[in-house]
Amino acid sequence: MPEGQLYAHSRSSVSRQRHRLEDHLRGSADLARQFGRVFGAEELAAYLALIHDVGKGTCAWRDRLLEVEGRGGGTVGIPHKHAGTVLAHEYSQLAFAGVVFGHHGGLPDMEKLKSELARALPGGEYAGSVAEAIRAVEKLIPEIHPERRLEAPVWLTDRSRKKGDQRLGLDLLVRMLYSCVVDADFLDTWAHFEGTGPRVRAVADMPSLLERYEERRAKVLADRQPSPVDGVRQSVYEQARAAACGLPGVHVLHVPTGGAKTLAAGGFALRHAAVHGKRRVILAVPYISITEQNAAVYRDLLDPEPGSGEPAVVLEHHSAVDLDKSESWSGLTPLQRGELEAQARVAKLAAENWDAPFVVTTTVRLFESLFSHKPSSMRRVHNLAGSVIVLDEVQALPDRLLAPILSVLRGLVDHFGVTVLLASATQPSFWELQKWEGLDRHAVIEDPSALFHELRRVSYEWRMGEEVTLDGMAAEAAGFRQVLTVVGATKDAARFHRHLEQHAAEGVVLHLSTRMTSGHRREVIARVKELLAEGTAVQVVSTSLIEAGVDLDFPRVYRAWAPAESMQQAAGRCNRDGRLTSGTVVIFQPADGSTPRSKEYSAALEASGTIFGPDRAFPDDLGALESYYPRRYALQQGVPGSGLGAEVEDLRRKLDFPAVDRAFQMVEDGLNTPVLVVRREGDRAAIEDAVRRLRDPHRPCGPEILRGLQPHIAALPRYEAEAAERSGLATPVTGDLLLWDGAYHHQRGLDPDEPEDRQAYGVL
Repeated sequence: MPEGQLYAHSRSSVSRQRHRLEDHLRGSADLARQFGRVFGAEELAAYLALIHDVGKGTCAWRDRLLEVEGRGGGTVGIPHKHAGTVLAHEYSQLAFAGVVFGHHGGLPDMEKLKSELARALPGGEYAGSVAEAIRAVEKLIPEIHPERRLEAPVWLTDRSRKKGDQRLGLDLLVRMLYSCVVDADFLDTWAHFEGTGPRVRAVADMPSLLERYEERRAKVLADRQPSPVDGVRQSVYEQARAAACGLPGVHVLHVPTGGAKTLAAGGFALRHAAVHGKRRVILAVPYISITEQNAAVYRDLLDPEPGSGEPAVVLEHHSAVDLDKSESWSGLTPLQRGELEAQARVAKLAAENWDAPFVVTTTVRLFESLFSHKPSSMRRVHNLAGSVIVLDEVQALPDRLLAPILSVLRGLVDHFGVTVLLASATQPSFWELQKWEGLDRHAVIEDPSALFHELRRVSYEWRMGEEVTLDGMAAEAAGFRQVLTVVGATKDAARFHRHLEQHAAEGVVLHLSTRMTSGHRREVIARVKELLAEGTAVQVVSTSLIEAGVDLDFPRVYRAWAPAESMQQAAGRCNRDGRLTSGTVVIFQPADGSTPRSKEYSAALEASGTIFGPDRAFPDDLGALESYYPRRYALQQGVPGSGLGAEVEDLRRKLDFPAVDRAFQMVEDGLNTPVLVVRREGDRAAIEDAVRRLRDPHRPCGPEILRGLQPHIAALPRYEAEAAERSGLATPVTGDLLLWDGAYHHQRGLDPDEPEDRQAYGVL
């Protein structure tokens, strides 16, 4: 094969040029070096990117690429990862070789990697093609043979560290390096097909963003109607500003609901970033509804003026689409399979990489990215290095995964320049757990108990008898002009909404759940705010998505029996601005209500039942909450050191990346299948065009496509989504994203009690 005719990718439809392999490898290496420099591993990251596609240096690869290109597209179908894997093993170590081997399919476990390496070494079935590829590429890129082995950062080989801790550190370093290589590969590939340079944003000017934030915040507050609690909220903000100048590490913002925690957290994060040179702020919240509200708040405070030509500062990312989902293509012809594989490959370029100064996302997206083993999810992980991570409503982190979550957060703080802010009205007792023993705790608020006393704005009532039902509570709630009811399941929300419609004598009856699209929920929340401000009668039922961060103020709130932190969060929507002498929160336990069956939820309910309730403590009692969390953890741990996700930590020590991915599921029972809905005919053309782009294997699209679809996506339990697909009510788009072809209720969305064909749908 003549020198110089090595190709990484087929012709771009824009430039009409093929992607030269030398250009792709050097371009990817330059990007990976830039990414790895943030955490002191730039040479290792650059080298792994430089060699990731060396296997494309064979005649067989080049010939098949030209053949596929000639017939209009598809995948080449010739393995090309072994050559780079051999080089990585020779010049670094086995774990880092997994970065190269898995750059398309995902990080492997060590046994799989050893087995594949044996197939590539002399005597193995791939030995000939590996040698051919290396000989061809070294003529163009001699530095694939470095003068010395590349070493891991010094902190990883520190002899004073326990062996188990070293393995956990290695796990996190491999993940970071993998993210650097995958993101560099994706960016350089996308740039080729678009006929442009790689899109990498310049480091943000955090002092300027802080100044803009504080100026706009002052203006917003000046234009807002005064509230009796404004003085307390200003005190919270001032304490957050002062604490932001403290040392990097783990900080705790313990503020009662209604204490303007959102503004204080943003102010802390931006000032800390400006003082300590952090590159970005990542704000993670438990519910999509909070990302929607918080992103809107932060956009108003941070984004440039319209028409300025400057890029947006705030990125809202809550899309639950899994672009790495493996499809079953059995029974297809090789041509059909190749077309689908090509479509899946280019669709992955639409994954977000969080290359923005201020990212608002969900805790599910954050931690499932960190514990994934697939490229689309992990390409963003390296952008966590050198950042401020704000975990808002941190009490919602799942107990069953606390061990790996706390472990990886500590690793990010210790070795990757991360500061973590834990923000909540119900702060969990993480320092009671072994993973954070000895870790410094920096308090943002000097005296939380005094703050809670000053902001106590509600009284509690209890409805706990056997006669309590959803219908009965709806009849009671409907007797009040402005009332919010929070229940624990989407099915309960839909049924309670029907009961409210039957009983309500006046006003508007509204519904909120994740079975509605993001845009639909946003519209409903905005309407609720307007109705409350006008004094109009309005009864609302919602799932727990409304409990945290959603700025609503009702005089009366009903909350179905739930763990203590959920009851307190619901109370935060009652008399929020302190304009009443006292609001009323009614806790009820319906006999016909749904209750999650997970071990952690049962433990939380058991711990709550022994501490809170009639003739016991109220949910906002700080002393009771301090004893609640340890009791809740103890019910799940069994013997010391077990439970709370300890098995995930064992898998991390073994560097079994696929098993970690399977074991680390933030959402149990597959409750997060994304469903794309055409809710309004006016949106149809844009949605269908985006779907065509996602399905087109010849024109890769960037993250903007999925970003634009976020407002049109709802969620279904996986078993319902699969049943809908079988019965023709939904069709696949890409990854696990489905396009909904069935009915959508104008208030309840994908109503669980109203499928078009009960027998075919198979839900009930």
